[in-house]
Amino acid sequence: MADNVSNCDTCNFYTYDEDYECYVCDMDLDEDDMVRFLQGNTRSCPYYQSGDEYSVVRHQAF
Repeated sequence: MADNVSNCDTCNFYTYDEDYECYVCDMDLDEDDMVRFLQGNTRSCPYYQSGDEYSVVRHQAF
């Protein structure tokens, strides 16, 4: 995975919105979390869920 990929790029809540024609955070964020999201400070997002559904399988294989 590239070093410049943000947490949002791999999050289940980061989805494509066809009405706005862009990716949006689909989580119901409070005001503080929305400010962090808009500023690009997503390293400490409390709602992050990995969109990699195979991560559990890879973990079990080892």
